[in-house]
Amino acid sequence: MKAIIGFCALALWVATLAQAATVSTTITVNGTAAFNSTDTGVTVTGTATLTNIGAGGSTASGTISATVSLTTLTGATVTIPFTITFSGGTLTGTVTLPATILLGSSTSATGSGTITGGSGSYAGYSGSFPSLSGSGGVGASGITLTFTGAGTINTTGGGTIAPTPTITAVLDAASYTASIAQGSIFVVKGTNLSASGLSQFSFPLPTSSSGVQIAFTPTSGASATSAYLVYLYNQSGVNQLAAILPSTLAIGNYNVTVTNGGTVSAPFAVSVVQRKPGLITQDSSGSGLVVAQNYISATELDVDRFTTGTVGGVTISPAKPGQALIAWATGLGPVTGGDNTASAGFNFEANGVNVQVIVGGMSIAPVYAGRAPGLAGADQINFTLPAGVPTGCTVSFQISVNGVLSTGTFLSIAPSASANACVAPGLTTSQLQNLDNGGTLTSGGFSLEDFSANIVVPSVGNVTETIASVAGGFTQVTGFQLASYAAVTYQPGACYVTQSSAAGQSTTTTTTVATSITYLDAGAVTLNGPSGSNITNAALTESSNIYSLNISLQAAGITIPPAEAGIPNASIVSGTYTLKGAGGKDVGPFNASLNLGTLLTITGGLPSSVTRNSGLTLNWTGGNSTDVVEIFGISGSSSSGTATFGCITTAGAGTFTVPASILNQLPAVTAQAITAGTGTGFVGVFSSPAAAGSSLFSAPLTAGGSIANSTFLALLGVEATASYQ
Repeated sequence: MKAIIGFCALALWVATLAQAATVSTTITVNGTAAFNSTDTGVTVTGTATLTNIGAGGSTASGTISATVSLTTLTGATVTIPFTITFSGGTLTGTVTLPATILLGSSTSATGSGTITGGSGSYAGYSGSFPSLSGSGGVGASGITLTFTGAGTINTTGGGTIAPTPTITAVLDAASYTASIAQGSIFVVKGTNLSASGLSQFSFPLPTSSSGVQIAFTPTSGASATSAYLVYLYNQSGVNQLAAILPSTLAIGNYNVTVTNGGTVSAPFAVSVVQRKPGLITQDSSGSGLVVAQNYISATELDVDRFTTGTVGGVTISPAKPGQALIAWATGLGPVTGGDNTASAGFNFEANGVNVQVIVGGMSIAPVYAGRAPGLAGADQINFTLPAGVPTGCTVSFQISVNGVLSTGTFLSIAPSASANACVAPGLTTSQLQNLDNGGTLTSGGFSLEDFSANIVVPSVGNVTETIASVAGGFTQVTGFQLASYAAVTYQPGACYVTQSSAAGQSTTTTTTVATSITYLDAGAVTLNGPSGSNITNAALTESSNIYSLNISLQAAGITIPPAEAGIPNASIVSGTYTLKGAGGKDVGPFNASLNLGTLLTITGGLPSSVTRNSGLTLNWTGGNSTDVVEIFGISGSSSSGTATFGCITTAGAGTFTVPASILNQLPAVTAQAITAGTGTGFVGVFSSPAAAGSSLFSAPLTAGGSIANSTFLALLGVEATASYQ
């Protein structure tokens, strides 16, 4: 397990890096000086650069001041003392050149130079430049002097090569979003934060190493507190520090700075909160497949994956109903006893903190939820999956700590204790095994959407609107982001719930985090509709290889700006719609078609109020029997947070009851709050043809092969404002 989450610094050991004592460098100087006939000496000023001694081994640029004695030009050589001033200090030395270069009898010559000392970041430096190529002269306007050459500088005399640290993000080490919880692991991203290489630390964790320190200073101006360093990483163009925030640091707003080699970064604003649960994911993206272990025996804990086997010497398997699991996280809250030593364990659940595990919309009370014994800053959540837990390869997974929700991830759960793999519609066990071994899946999916809504708009009242659009694209995903794969859907009968924290507990990210999803370039894509739709060669807009087109937006009694109203006089009618792709860098030319059927008719319409304890039964007519139907809803407010549910069935069923166990996970919201704009509540039904027949198409890949079973589907639905009680 420690190997799996070592990047999050749950396994610690010592590795030290030594800074080079001698640096190879090249000096380049360009200077000029004016004088008059009575001068016996002049000061040459200009620019100077030395390679490899700046921040992170970069070139240091500064200004030079060199004194030239005109009375010594009669000798064979002239020795010129100089001082080079950089932002972090100075270097002093001399350069010796043939006098002829300044007397005008030669325009170029070779010489030598020495570094005799320095100040500030360069204090105690020494060095030599055995061969300098120079040019210069004495003219009516003054002296010109240029020289360049290679040499070495010894940095062991007391100075350091001082970088200028720059912080670009401070994020929790699980979901990689802003705000840091007391006692949790976090990361600092940026440049020049540490020397090149990797350093990891053992207990007790230090607050400073190799001149690197992370400080939290209250914005009120009180004294700073240093974080405990876990690792320093500066390799392959990535510079990141990991540390643990002391549990004793008060909640509030702070300025974070990084000190590296005596140079301090500019402050970076960060909010410290009491609790912010973050689930660690297997690709360190902050979303996707969670790091969880499935209990097999006292000697075997499998990492949760899609199939059963071994990867890189680690046993893997999907979870099973009735099985015990361990999920890994950080940010459950502060503890006593220090954060820089191995924890003896602390069960938040047993000490007044309400922790809930939410699997596929089902709430589960954990057996243990707290600090992982033997580690620091890391939390483990032990729980057992109930017999009736939803199953599949991408079952939604979150944890709630005193009402603060983690970012959503997913879990792989097989359908039975005897199954060796989870089940994902449209994927074979062989494909899932390939994902477990690092393979990828490429898919294509476009959706033509048309729905009407009767909603309450604050200060306006009831508004009836219709919205039509088309969107989609082609993606390549790893198994860690399988929930984003267009061909994977929930099975009929399944329900899910996703929740978002209240505004005051927001975990919205402030940086873009690399994920295991790649969007492919398919070139220009156009849409054509049947007669009566007024859609002819309509071009989809591309943004980062995601394609979309607003076909129509209408709202009774409200004037929609032309730029947002879509295609003039366009509408969605029954008939055949076609997509045509011209081909791009990744995906070749393709054609797709869709035969649009009829909208479901909800018997009695959608309810204006949902009683959560009673469940929600909806009946309908129309559609094809195999059409996929999704019943969905959302409720909440800025103070309580929001939750969204969805349940999947087929049109042929004609009816579905959303269980009270699902609805009770949504916050209550009144009609008055919705009207006032302080709450939100909706319920709706979408239907879509099953991914079969004419809705499937194939697209060639420019690198070879093709994307089989890409889909062009319709999503037709109705939505209405509803209170939840």
